[in-house]
Amino acid sequence: MASVVFVAGARPNFMKIAPVLRALARRGGAFADVLVHTGQHYDFEMSGVFFEQLGIREPDVYLQVGSASHGMQTGRIMSSFDEYLAKRDERARGIVVVGDVNSTMACALVGAKLGIPVAHVEAGLRSFDRAMPEEINRLVTDAIADLLLVSEPAVLANLGREGVAAERIRYVGNVMIDSLVEQLPAARALESAGRLGLGRGEYALVTLHRPSNVDDPARLGELVRFLGRLADRIPVVFPVHPRTQAKLVELGLHAQLEATPKMRLTAPLGYREFVGLMEGARVVVSDSGGVQEETTFLGIPCITLRTSTERPVTVSHGTNALVGEDLEAAWSAVERVMGGQLTRVTPIDGWDGHAADRVVDALIAAWG
Repeated sequence: MASVVFVAGARPNFMKIAPVLRALARRGGAFADVLVHTGQHYDFEMSGVFFEQLGIREPDVYLQVGSASHGMQTGRIMSSFDEYLAKRDERARGIVVVGDVNSTMACALVGAKLGIPVAHVEAGLRSFDRAMPEEINRLVTDAIADLLLVSEPAVLANLGREGVAAERIRYVGNVMIDSLVEQLPAARALESAGRLGLGRGEYALVTLHRPSNVDDPARLGELVRFLGRLADRIPVVFPVHPRTQAKLVELGLHAQLEATPKMRLTAPLGYREFVGLMEGARVVVSDSGGVQEETTFLGIPCITLRTSTERPVTVSHGTNALVGEDLEAAWSAVERVMGGQLTRVTPIDGWDGHAADRVVDALIAAWG
């Protein structure tokens, strides 16, 4: 039986691929599946712990591309994935890519050039900021994908403006929320905040990793001062992304954060540990796309340190405050949260814990 190849490469992919593989397994072999891990994220904290906690089986293929510049990493993924496909005994029935990382675009390109149908889970999201590497990945992947599986209403208009034929699009909902719903009881049971001596609603949770925030020394310095101000107001838990850690150390800012009272720096956390902290936070300050979605579902205020979002439904229907580069606007948002102001969450179509089943329905209809 010709198999469908599922691709994951980086931390955001794992939360999206896990529920789809589970939903496919429940169908009792609708088609054979092969899991390819490109190795874009390769250490335990950024990769292995997610496979373990999310119950993802060992990858059938591990490409081990490692880290590099965007162009070099994308090239490595394309070369390795092309070589894998060429060595297969039978031609793949289709390729499923998720999200917007380099692995997503690279493997979609290889599939399209070989004439293998490509499905993109979480298609159509747009920040309209081409300075974001992820935006380029989204645009390219959607332009060449045969089946676009979308997660929120606004993306239908995006794809319509880009001339994508309606028969290529299926509204399935948000598979990231599937993982969140499935893992929430285990995340709560860990009592991650209590282990840090913190009670529910008594702390802020911070994540920073985007180049626009961490690569410019002046901007990163401003953010460190902002976090110090935040820690004066409420205890702060800050799991530090490896990219951010390297920049903080390079600029001599890491020691400054370590010396800040009520600032708790940690290594990158497993999915359950992070979700547990997020679900109990008073406020989350982040530049992550996925965190905007998760906080919206959980009803936790999120202050997003970006000028644009590819997930506008988290602002219109959720708890997300998009503050741009203005840290005074960010501080005003902090004060609104601390004052008890919270945007009510309006239910979002397909953010119900069953999106993966609709993904599998669409794949079977197209390729089964």
